Amino acid sequence: MLSAEYRITRMQQTLRRFEEDIPLLNMRVKELSAERQESARRFAAALIDQTRSELHRLLAEQPKPGSEADEPPCEPAD
Repeated sequence: MLSAEYRITRMQQTLRRFEEDIPLLNMRVKELSAERQESARRFAAALIDQTRSELHRLLAEQPKPGSEADEPPCEPAD
């Protein structure tokens, strides 16, 4: 299983690539009809939103430094 940090890093890289690709997407679809251009842009925006949402979910699930998850369990009292 992949570590949480690795998954977060990969998701950040993917999101950055999607966002940086928008100008190239606009160049690729400029020969299409206006309806198809808009469809491609909506799809790209939905993909970016979904990726961003997944990244936020992964970040929220990650244990905070110094939290109880990092500390050893308490010993029971005698």
